[in-house]
Amino acid sequence: MANGAREVVAAASTSETRTKTLDPFVGQLCASAFSASFAEFCTIPLDTAKVRMQLASNATGAVDGRYASMASTMRTVVAEEGAAALWKGIAPGIHRQVLFGGLRIGMYEPVKAFYAEKMGTASEGADAPLALKIAAGLTTGAIGITIASPTDLVKVRMQAEGRLPEGTPKRYPSAVGAYGTIVRQEGVAALWTGLTPNIMRNSIINAAELASYDQFKQTFVGMGAKADEVSTHIASAIGAGFVATCVGSPVDVVKSRVMGDSVGKYKGFIDCVTKTLTHEGPMAFYGGFLPNFARLGGWNVCMFLTLEQVRRLMRENDIM
Repeated sequence: MANGAREVVAAASTSETRTKTLDPFVGQLCASAFSASFAEFCTIPLDTAKVRMQLASNATGAVDGRYASMASTMRTVVAEEGAAALWKGIAPGIHRQVLFGGLRIGMYEPVKAFYAEKMGTASEGADAPLALKIAAGLTTGAIGITIASPTDLVKVRMQAEGRLPEGTPKRYPSAVGAYGTIVRQEGVAALWTGLTPNIMRNSIINAAELASYDQFKQTFVGMGAKADEVSTHIASAIGAGFVATCVGSPVDVVKSRVMGDSVGKYKGFIDCVTKTLTHEGPMAFYGGFLPNFARLGGWNVCMFLTLEQVRRLMRENDIM
């Protein structure tokens, strides 16, 4: 009887193991892509305001008063183009998050574990050093945005298009059509316009965001907070958003200007940095800081809260 009971328990255990049909790595990618896409939808109005503010001085060097603050920018967009314009670029934004968000977030833990193993710092229950967290974030951010950069370009172009003079025909009536328009008029390579600042921006922000969330969460848990509490996730996400905004704002401004430039004002990353610094001063690199922080802070809260809950549900239901 004892042997028979053990066989039944072993069979049940084997059956339970077999129900986890989704590979953990694939599960991480899926959970990350879904969470990033949900956060994108919730916060893209703030991102549209940020892009408009960053591009507000592009034409003449003088700041357009309509885009002087986040509130005035959003009012201007709603008044002149309708509320739906705040979600302009949502289609390529979702495309971007499925690719970029899924890769950069989903690959973070495996890459961090890989680096820890190679550096000889991996041990049961031990947390990786901050330097390895940053290295993992830089790596996954660079890989993810290299693949997803065309979606970022289309998103910025569509968000910037609303600033054209009234009556000007729209170049990009839809996200799918925008890819074709850019390829026909500028060539396939144009889809990767601004790749250098985009890699710099997204790898830096990704490292700041994921490593700081990881570190904040570790710190709060060490102070007595519970790792699975929503309050821990929110506090860690807000901290990560602030760190990412401080670190990434200068290169984010340059990225938006280079990618939003369809008239050839800037010859590249260095030219944009030089012209911006010469004509507008160093503080121009922090243009749109408030909406950028609101965007990244809000995005981080939405994404990490969703991600933590999706991962928990997937584990509880033996999906991964």
